[in-house]
Amino acid sequence: MLNAQLKENTFYKVSKISDGDTFYVKIKKFEEIKIRLIGIDAPESRNVGIKVRKEYFGKEAKFFVTNLLKNKKVKLTFDVQKTDRYGRVLAYVYLENGVFLNQYLVEKGIAVVSTFPPNVKFVEVFIKAEKLARNNRLGLWKDY
Repeated sequence: MLNAQLKENTFYKVSKISDGDTFYVKIKKFEEIKIRLIGIDAPESRNVGIKVRKEYFGKEAKFFVTNLLKNKKVKLTFDVQKTDRYGRVLAYVYLENGVFLNQYLVEKGIAVVSTFPPNVKFVEVFIKAEKLARNNRLGLWKDY
């Protein structure tokens, strides 16, 4: 299984961005793994199948994350569950400059808190970040 090849606290090159909370990292020349950020949810940027529909602020969220991650490396850390029911690797992600991406996206109003036990290691951090974004009317909260 590909995700077994991922090592915690190791930097991987981002190869493609799906949307504001999902992207791919390259693990070998022709192998990529899909990463889903734990504890947060960004609006969908496109329609997928019949269930997933494009949402308000989805394009902006994808654009924001693309600007942050394109041609960059990220470090992955994990919680209790390493994958979700869709086979995506669940991760807390750190940029090369040390920024905690999951928290940063919520703080900037690009994503909202969305935790699913048992992966709740940073739930309090994310709740505090969302309050900050709401109070400062950032991103998703701009029009509220």
